[in-house]
Amino acid sequence: MSVEVLDSGTIVNFVEDEEAFNVSIRDRFSHLDADHDGLLSYSELLKELQSLRVLETHFGIDNQTDPKELADHYKSLFVQFDHDSNGTVDLEEFKSETKRMMLAMANGMGFLPVQMVLEEGSFLKIAVERESNKLGLAA
Repeated sequence: MSVEVLDSGTIVNFVEDEEAFNVSIRDRFSHLDADHDGLLSYSELLKELQSLRVLETHFGIDNQTDPKELADHYKSLFVQFDHDSNGTVDLEEFKSETKRMMLAMANGMGFLPVQMVLEEGSFLKIAVERESNKLGLAA
């Protein structure tokens, strides 16, 4: 984990860089696809959804959350990824939903920079590293 400064432009630029975004998506998808069948089952995607810790923390402080509420929340997130409702998520569904979520995050963040703790290998961390590398090359 590291503390980084980013704004909506960092996220938008990463998502709009199709090559960088697609490579990151394929890498993450491949990592999550434990049985290598080209599809993510609920149990395969659940680990990724749980890493987001959407309900378990409030401003970084752990909360006790009802296990049934958590399960229902994760199931509803999976349904958002499963666009064709076939019970699995393919690469295009994963890419499309991840892109939508990241752009929504950027939209909510606005243009003022914020400081965040980012997990190594997360899409946001990759976006920050990409931006830093571009700035380093321009200097």
